This record gives sequence, C-alpha cells and structure tokens, in this order.
Amino acid sequence: MTKGISRRHFIAGSALAPAAFSGASNSQTTTRASTTVLTEQTYAKGAWCHWLDDRVPDVATGATWGMPWPRSKHSPRTQFSLRDREGNRVPLQTWPLAYWPDGSLKWTAHAVAANVTSTSTAFQIEPGQKGPAPSTALKVKEEAGAIEIDTGVITCRVARSGRSCIDSIRRGDRELLNDGRLIAIRQNLLPEEQPDGAFEQQTFESLIESAEIEQQGPVRAVIKISGRHGRLNGRLWLPFTVRLYFYAGGDDVRVIHTFVYDGVESRDFIRGIGLRFNVPLVDALHNRHVRFVGENDGVFGEAVRGLTGLRRDPGAAAREAQIAGREVTSIEPRVAGGLELIPAFGDWTLLQTTADSFQIRKRTAARHAWLDSSRGRRASGLGYLGGPSGGVAFGIRNFWESHPAQLDIREARAEQAEVTMWLWAPDAPPMDLRFYHDGLGQDTHEQQLEGLNITYEDYEPGFGTPSGVARTSEMRLWMLEATPERERLAQLAEAVRTPAVMVAVPQTVHRAGVFGRTFSLPDRAAAKQARIEEQLDWLFDFYEKQRDQHSWYGFWNFGDVMHTYDSDRHTWRYDVGGYAWDNSELSTDIWLWLYFLRTGRPDVYRFAEAMTRHTGEVDVHHLGKFAPLGSRHNVMHWGCSAKQLRISTALNRRYYYFLTADERVGDLLREQLEAARTLRTVVPERKLPEAQDRQRETANGDYARLGFGTDWGSIAGAWLTEWERTGSRQMRDRLVASMRSIGSQPQGFFTGGGRMNLDTGAFDIAKDKALNVSHLSAAFGLPEVCAELIELLKVPEFERAWVQYCALYNASPAQQKAELGESFGEMNLGQGHSRLTAYAANMKRDPELARRAWQEFYAGRAGFKADQRFETKLIGGPAVMNPVDEAAWVSTNEAAQWGLAAIECLAFAAEGLSS
Repeated sequence: MTKGISRRHFIAGSALAPAAFSGASNSQTTTRASTTVLTEQTYAKGAWCHWLDDRVPDVATGATWGMPWPRSKHSPRTQFSLRDREGNRVPLQTWPLAYWPDGSLKWTAHAVAANVTSTSTAFQIEPGQKGPAPSTALKVKEEAGAIEIDTGVITCRVARSGRSCIDSIRRGDRELLNDGRLIAIRQNLLPEEQPDGAFEQQTFESLIESAEIEQQGPVRAVIKISGRHGRLNGRLWLPFTVRLYFYAGGDDVRVIHTFVYDGVESRDFIRGIGLRFNVPLVDALHNRHVRFVGENDGVFGEAVRGLTGLRRDPGAAAREAQIAGREVTSIEPRVAGGLELIPAFGDWTLLQTTADSFQIRKRTAARHAWLDSSRGRRASGLGYLGGPSGGVAFGIRNFWESHPAQLDIREARAEQAEVTMWLWAPDAPPMDLRFYHDGLGQDTHEQQLEGLNITYEDYEPGFGTPSGVARTSEMRLWMLEATPERERLAQLAEAVRTPAVMVAVPQTVHRAGVFGRTFSLPDRAAAKQARIEEQLDWLFDFYEKQRDQHSWYGFWNFGDVMHTYDSDRHTWRYDVGGYAWDNSELSTDIWLWLYFLRTGRPDVYRFAEAMTRHTGEVDVHHLGKFAPLGSRHNVMHWGCSAKQLRISTALNRRYYYFLTADERVGDLLREQLEAARTLRTVVPERKLPEAQDRQRETANGDYARLGFGTDWGSIAGAWLTEWERTGSRQMRDRLVASMRSIGSQPQGFFTGGGRMNLDTGAFDIAKDKALNVSHLSAAFGLPEVCAELIELLKVPEFERAWVQYCALYNASPAQQKAELGESFGEMNLGQGHSRLTAYAANMKRDPELARRAWQEFYAGRAGFKADQRFETKLIGGPAVMNPVDEAAWVSTNEAAQWGLAAIECLAFAAEGLSS
C-alpha cells in the first residue's frame, strides 16, 4: 500500500527564485522533469513570463503566448518590449487578445522569433517602447494564386486553390518539399462484414476552398487553409482546416490540422487520414538517409543503400560517414564498382499500433517483401529523409498517445520520394465510429428511462452519432541543410513531443485578476493550508498515473479521463453507459486549469492542454442538427443522447485560449455564440414530459428555454469571451439584459430558468415564486463566470441574486425559509458548493460564512471526507492483467468538485480555515 501525500514541488534553479519548497514524491507518482512552484516573492515586480519547463529550448522554433494585465493599466495603443533576465531586449510581436470594460488591455498576445539567442529562462514584458526588430524579419507576399512566406531561412508557397496545401518549401535555392496535400482513405465495409475481402476503398485528397493570411508581422505569420477532401468529379466530405505557423529565422513549419467527420458511420470507415508531401532527392542512394526516433533519445538510422555489413569492406571512412549521416566521399574500388548490386530500400514505415508497441520495417519496392527493421514501445513520431544536400524532418505530436499513427516513406530510390504522416494509420484496422450497442430492449420512451436508471446512459436511436465531431492534431516540418547528427534528431523529436511553451508566471496572472479572483497562490505556511496543497498535488498525480496504467490513449480518446471506478473489476467503468468517458462532467477542465494557474506545473499544463484539445473537438458536434452542442458522458464520446451546452461550454476553453492565443480554440469559442438557438429543437432534459412541452413552445421564433445554471452559465461564458475579445456591444448588451432579468426573477437564481430572447438575452419574468433548484446548476462553470461578471458589470440585482444563491444553497432549512418563504432542504454536491459559501463570505465580508464554508468542505457531502486518506492500494495479478494503483474512493465528479472547492475556498475564505 502506498501511503502519504506526494510533494511534487521544486523551485526553478535561477537567481529569480529566493526560496524553495522541499519534499519528494512517493512511489505512487511517476518520475518526471522538475516542476516549478513560484512563491509570491519570486517575481515581485512587473509582468513576467518564462519557458514552461524552466530551461532554454534545445530547438528554437519561436513561441506565442498570452499576457494578462490589471484593469486600467494599459491602453490599446501601448507598445511593449521584452527583456530577458540579463536586461537584453528581445524582438517581440504584439497584438491585443482581450479588453477590460473601460477599453484597457486585459490580455495581449506576444510572439518571439525562432532565432532568439537569449540564454534566459525568464523574461519581463515592459510597456512604453517598442522592442528591436528581429535580425531577420519575416515577409509575406500575396499573389493571385498563392501566398509566399519567407522566414529568412525557408520560403514556403501556399496555393489558394487546387489540392496542394503546401505548394513548395525551399531553403536557399534548393527545393526540399513540394505538393503537400491532405490524404484520406475511405472504406465502405469492415472485414467482419465481408469475409471474402470484397470491400471498396477510395482515396480522397484535399481540395482547397480558401487560403488566407490570418496574421502577419515581422516575427510571426499564420496561414489558414480550408476545404474538403474530395475526388475528381466525385464526392466532397471531411471538411478540414489547416493552419501553418511561421516564425522569423525559423527553418520549420508548425501545422495544426483539424477535420470534421460528416460521413455515415455504418458505411464511411476512415482507413487513413494525414498529410502527404514529396521530397526531391539528388544525392546518391548510399548518401540518402532515413531516420526514425523511438522512445526517449533512441534513433533508428539507415541509408537507402547500406554500405555496412557487406562481404567486401567499402572502407572504414565510408562506413563511419554513412552511419553518421555525412556524405560518403570515398569507397573502396571493389565495392564502388558494384554499388548497383547492393539492394536499395525505397520504402520505409514506422507504425505505432497501440500505446505500447511500434514497429519499423522496410522493403526495396512495391510488390516485394517487407523486412522487420526495429521495434519498441513508444515512438516519438519523428522521421527524416534526406542527405548531404538537404532533407526534411517531419513529426506528429502525441504520436503514441493518439495511436494508431504511422510515418511512411515511399520511393526513396527515385528522384522524388513521397512521405505521408498518417494521423490514423492505414496499416491498422479502419476507424469504427458506430455506436457500441444495438439498443435492444430500449424501444420505448419508458424502456429508455429505465435503461438510464440502470446503466446511467441516456439512449435514444439516432442520437449517438459521430456526425459533426472533430479532431485536431499537431505536426511539424523542418527543412534541413543536411542530415542532422543523431543527437540533434533526438532534440527535434523532443521538440515534437513537448514543444517549447512560453507562459505567464502564476504571480503575474494572479495579480492581474483576469479570472475573477477564483484562485490564490499556494501557501504552505500553515498546517491546514499545507495539507490541502498536498492533497491537490496528490489528486493530479493520481490521475496522471491512472491515464498511463489504464491506457486512456487513442486517436479519439487522448485527453479525456474516465468518470467512475469499478472496484470489483479493479478498472474504470469503460463499458458501462454514462460511467465511462468523463466529457468534462462537473468541470474537470476548469479544475485542472485553475490548478495550473496557481502552480505553473508543466505536467499539469500539458495534461490540461490535451483535455482542452479533446473536449472542445471530440465531445462537441460542429455540424449537423446537434451543432454546436456537446455530448454528455458515455462509453463513446458522442454516444449520449443528451446534447448539452454544459459540455460544449466556452468556459472550458477560454483559459487555454488566453494563455496561448491559439487560433483553433478561438474558433471553438466563437462557435458557441449562438448555441442557445439549438436549444429550440434539442433540449437537454428532453426525456421529461414537461421539457417536451417547453420545446414545442419555443421550436419557432427567437426564444429558447434555458436553465440559469448549466445553460445560461455556458452561453454567458461565450458572450463574455467574445465581448472581451472584440468589445462587441451586442455581447455586452446580451449579458446585461440576461443578468438583469435573472436578478429580477421572483426568486432570483432559485427560479431555476426561463424563456430567453435569443436576440436580446433577456429572460421573461416568472409569474410565481415557485422554487426550482438543481445540484448541477453550479457544477459546470457558473460560479467561475458569475465571479467574473460581477467584477466586470455593475448589475446590482444580479449580484444580490447570485450572492443569495451562494449563501443559501448549503444553508439550514430555517435560513432558506426565512429568505425564500420555503425551504428546499439539503441538496446534493454539498462539498462542491462550499466554494459558493466561500464566495458569499467574501462578498459579504462575513467571517461566520467563511467558517461555514470550511465546515461544508470538510463534511465531505458528495465528496471526500475530512478523514479520507489520500492514498492508493497496489492491485496485482492475478486479480488484474497489469498492476494498478487503486483508489476506489475517487470518482472524477468528486475529484473535480473537491479540487474546485479547495482552490476557491482558499481564494475567497482562507481566513475561515484558521478561525
């Protein structure tokens, strides 16, 4: 049995860090690179950012990030410069991300070039003057049929139409890549349905509908390409968006690839999807090199025509040069005269079939046998093809985590080879997106309700469809002058696995107050606070290890966590209705992001980043009748028949957007602005008869019925984010109208919901004082968005209504009756709602409420009890296939709500903990 609390805190090794927390991890946690905890004094003055891993990246690729600013501090005309720790100014590109209500800057985005030479790990952003120009400025040139981007090292030409997303990339006068296009393979049947193998396969390529410059500047440029996969005079499907990122002085291109599934899951099976391009080759076959990076720094390297192991020795110099990837300039005559007799291998494949197995194989050419070349556990996803005259390194991020993935090199013996980066490997079974069960016994409405009671699964035929779900992947291409040394390839692979990230330090974000004061910085001075901090650390470490032990990986799964545990089988309930994938249930995303904001831990950032990518794409319908709603938790991410705003909510995405200025996540935020209109025809509680009646009332016109909790909180998050981003008067007016009308209800938030005007945002005022209270109303981001709105907009009636709700939800029946005229009694999720009590204590400056918040927190109602030991028990064979660290007392609902309650009670009512 593993006991105790993990203290995974290490101070950054820099002169900026005056003190450190001591401690070590227990055996329940995995070994990882040092993480950083920044004390309140670490960055005492100014606006600081730093490399996330607190080390200078080995591979310079440029970086973009967001910086927060206190209200009224900087006008939109403010210029900014970047200084490193030694006082040297670094070239910087700046643009606004968000504004405070008074028009001052709330968030700015910044970019640094790929050729930054500073050895500092931390930087300060200063207002008042523009920084120096980059030594090599990035240039963008528009033509009628193409866009040309020159980083000073490479020149990329992007076509505005046709099939090639990347027409060509040159380094100097040498073309290293051309005809970069998307590829998709469709299969109409699965082998099980046609045992004799008579199925049809079709290959589709990208057809560009638009290519535009989304951003250009001296440091950074972004090109957005949109279209669909198609065949000549044939079907068009699988809409895609590809963004290409360029930085001044860079020799690489970052590729963000998104596609939306719009097929019929019973006959449109994706056999492969990815990016294909050509690599011109001019070097002799024995000077053409193939490289793949495996796990950690392991490198597989061979030549197209090998010179080692021959019966006749080509010479030590030739062998050494070929192994090192250098040009072979001298070969012993007897071998040199017979080079054509040595087999040359033109085709190579790296295939990652599962999270724990990859294989490398090669063959001379098509219609010849494959030879097994190497194998391993978790490949980095980086390959290389080229020679002394130049070559291309190419990689897929989260290669093994998002299996099955594949890298193909074909025709490396020819003048032009073909490389394909398969996001879904064609050598793996086809993608099967069909619903996992047949719904037998659930033909009627009553039977479906009974099924919901037994398996916690909301099932209805036709609702568990993948139509409209999306997937975003990240790739990177390097144009290299020659075959790099193996050590350099390992560094490139690490840059694919964990790209360099610049991020604002926790103190800077906290001082700016940009997220409604919902988090504080860790304080371990007092024993009770220290204990909570240790438990927060333990809980994240537990989930990180569970992901690995239970293999929460795969193309459609990576980034999500499971909902509920099965202690009998010693596994999470991956196959039981609504207990399987979490799909953001009870604000898992927000818990992780607030935990990162206060700690700055790199492992937390990357875990939360993967979740943001997943939950915003896979768990949401982006086209079709359910768009843009999300799907409730289920065995399949899109499987639940409850399509809800609480899953697609912008509140889960906005933390990552403001920290990174990520354009794709910006699309997802904007996608939610009119999401409430879908509620006219798709209502979350549609199995309830009264919900069906309300749907008929609002099926037409400019009205929809929304709950004040999960529905309005979600749409308010989208409106708030758009107002911040653009200053939109329409979004502000909608917020104010909805806030005023909620505050004017007979029972405020306890009215529960109402009919909202979709144009104005105003709710109808209820005609009676009936109470309508749900334990879920404040479980999906409502407390966090209300805290921000109350600081941003002065709507007194709304503030009163929300503070009243916060104070009374966990109050005694007598207190509820005294204020509301009747009591609704004790509700579920009492521990999670302790953070509402803490907020009310803060707003009312009420010490008694602060003490009550902590009493509710430690009582652990629908959560973790005060005496709960945060520990795991090791379960080994034969009880399980593989050993697991089990904490059967943990459910993700409770974990997310406990984490949020701990963080926000510390932020709003820390004084109540010690009193």
